Formats: sequence, C-alpha cells, structure tokens
Amino acid sequence: MADLVEVVAEAARKWPARTAWTFDPGSRFTFAEVHELSSGYAQALRDKGIQRGDRVAVLLRNQPEFPLIWLALIKLGAAMVPVNVKYRSVDASYLLRSSEAAAVATTEEFRPLLESIDAPPVHYVETLAPKAGFVQGPVSRVVNIQYTSGTTGNPKGCVLSHEYWQQLGQSLVNHFPYLSENDVMLTAQPFHYIDPQWNVITALLAGAELVIVDGFHPSSFWAKARQHHVTYFYCLGAMPTLLLKMAPDPADRDHRVRVVQSSAIPPTLHKELEDRWGVGWYEAFGMTETGADIRITDEDHDSFIGTGCLGKPAPHREAKIVNGELLLRGPGMMDGYLGKPDVFDDGWFHTGDLARIDEDGRVYHLGRIKDMIRRSGENIAAHEVEEVLMSHPAVRLAAVVGVPDEIRGEEVKAFIVGDVTEAELTEFCSDRLASFKVPRYWEFRTDLPRTASERVAKERLR
Repeated sequence: MADLVEVVAEAARKWPARTAWTFDPGSRFTFAEVHELSSGYAQALRDKGIQRGDRVAVLLRNQPEFPLIWLALIKLGAAMVPVNVKYRSVDASYLLRSSEAAAVATTEEFRPLLESIDAPPVHYVETLAPKAGFVQGPVSRVVNIQYTSGTTGNPKGCVLSHEYWQQLGQSLVNHFPYLSENDVMLTAQPFHYIDPQWNVITALLAGAELVIVDGFHPSSFWAKARQHHVTYFYCLGAMPTLLLKMAPDPADRDHRVRVVQSSAIPPTLHKELEDRWGVGWYEAFGMTETGADIRITDEDHDSFIGTGCLGKPAPHREAKIVNGELLLRGPGMMDGYLGKPDVFDDGWFHTGDLARIDEDGRVYHLGRIKDMIRRSGENIAAHEVEEVLMSHPAVRLAAVVGVPDEIRGEEVKAFIVGDVTEAELTEFCSDRLASFKVPRYWEFRTDLPRTASERVAKERLR
C-alpha cells in the first residue's frame, strides 16, 4: 500500500467490527475504532499546533493512547519519538534534545520528570481527547525516530519510514509465520520499544487481533496467552529463560499458540522450552536499524533445535560476512541515523555482529564485535560464557564483561543473579570451558540492569 495511513484505512474497511486491539488490563478496540480514534487524535494534535514534519515525543505506558497517538502523528505527517518510561532527567534530556522534539505527548504521571529537564520542548501534559473533523493531508516519509536500546553507548535515533514498517509487517504475513486474520498476537514489552510497534503494524496488515499486556510478567505470561487464545508471540533477551524458571504448571500445554518467534534462544534450553509448552520456538534475528532480517522457518526448524542457528535471510534481505562481521542489504531498512544518514556501504549495513554463514546460506551468530574479551592474546566471546552460566539450574540471569587487567590486558568478570556460590560456578565452568574463558571475577546481585528489550545493559555494568 502507498503508506501506513492506507494500511489503517484498509484494515477498517476489510474488518470493521473485528477486534483489533485488546488491552489487558483495559479495553477492546475494533479496526474501525482504531481508524476513527486515530483520526480524532490527529485533529486534537493539529489543534495543539502539531504540523507536518514535526517530531513529537511520546512518553506513555502500555495504554491505548500510545498506538493511537502514533497512528495520529502518521496521519498528520509528523514523526513519533518514543521515550522510555524508565528514563530520568539525564537520559530523557538527551533523547528530547537530540531528537529536537517539538512536543511531548504524556500524562500528569511524568510531569515531575519533564519539569526536571533543562530547556525541555513544549509539554502537552494533559491526556489528549480525540476530536471530530479531521481531514487527511499529505503524509511525510519519516514516521519514527526510534532510538536504539543503548546496550554499548548512547542511544542513536533510527529514522524509520512507511516502507520500513510495511516491509517488516508484510514479511511476516506473506512469509513465515504467515500471520493472518485467524491469529491472535500477544506483546508484553513496553510500547516505547520497537517490538510492540511492529506488532501493531503487522496485525493491521494481517487482520489479526493484538493483545497488549502492561508489561512482561513471567509468572502470568502463559496464563494471559491461554486467557486470550493467543496463537503467536515474539520474545527476546532474558524472556525465554525467565519463563522457564517459573514452576511447571499442569496447564502448560493448554494453549493455542502455534508459533513462538524469539531472538537469542539459549541453545542449551531450546529443546526444554519446546518440550515444556509443546510448541515450536523459532529463532529470528532483526535490528531496529534493519527490521526483520533472518529467521528459522517451518521448513528447517526441526533440524536446528539447540544449534543456535539464526536461519536464512528473509526473502527481501541479503547477508554476507566481511572480516567476520555480518552485513545486511535490501529494502525496508532505516533511512540512516538522525543527523547521520550515510551509514550504508553500497547499500550494506554493518551490524556489529560476528557471524558465519554455512554452505546452505544459514547464518550463525557468534557475538557482538564490542562484546569480545581479549585475555592474554586469547579472544573470548562473552555470549559463549554466558550460555554456559545460564545453563546452571540455579542461575536466573548472567552477564559477562571484560575488565582491565595490568598483566593480561583484560580479565573475565561475571555478574550473576541466582542462589549459587562462586566456587560452584567456577567448577561448573571449568568442566565446560577452556581455562582462559572461566571468569576470574564474580559479582552477585539481586537483579541486573536491562534495556527495554530485556537485554542486559552491559554498559551500565562496565
């Protein structure tokens, strides 16, 4: 379709009375209501002075106003800048200033935060109410300034277009997992993160119902999936491991989920995940910068359980390895970073990920370039050590970083959440890893800092 405005309108035309969104806790909205209300919010924003080309920060929790305002901004030709609700004065100020946001759509809850920021943009603290009379005007190419999670440094603003979102969503409708109007999707991440957003667009394209919960709660996640008859969800980071740490339930297999897509499925836990819930877990790789790139499909799933294989590039994507780094090319990527549009090398994007590609074109992830530890001339992939640590039954969460060492250059340090001792883990790792990979330093915590995507924020640990 021409743009996301047409996507919303077409969904309302094809499935007017079908449920588009279910907020738990909260209300249900039909596809027709999504179209009507987003137009109403567009008029309300226009009355507030928002114009085509403006950037508007959205600082809201998982509530209907978030996606409705996003779609409203798209209809106005403005771009949304999602703001992490956990931000405080320094990181919120950085995002608002670097994005040059003209306004903030938010609620009274965040007034103290906004008032603590030096030289903030205009604030719309009150909750907007939709208004009648909206007339659609020309849209703009850019619909999002989507900031990366910032696992290794300051977040960067990815400039995302209508093409980006349609390419991502259509790839999940026209190809595996073939989402359709028969599906019920579930998202549990904060709306300021990219995954709930691509869930919104994909559901509009597919005619699927999207269930939005107020956050990721491992203890109730599968109960929500059963309650809402969910057929599909995506997860990543620590989410699979945290789910598996929950006590087994006789109702574990009493659900309608047909596909789980997940990034970075722990290889040692992959079979256990499938055995427990009786559904296939399919590896998928993508980035805020590039969209949906590489995935395991139903054709090759059974042969690659527990291998760590990412699968083959999606039909719209090319992949190659240069000096050990994964490069990606194809339509529907970002239009560069904000203020730095020229980040492609003859159309190729340097992912910063180490990988290899086998003779059949399947990709295997080997870690992040910046996540390698150089100890006495030996290269150590942090993720390899983390996988071993996470396979210990008493470890709930683990992260490994390099720390300076006068003799060896770097040493291996492990941060652990779990009821286990340093001696136990040292012995456990020594039985499974080369001696130079075994952590020398250990730090035990009740939790680790995480990004909105449930990845450990290693920069904060460093």
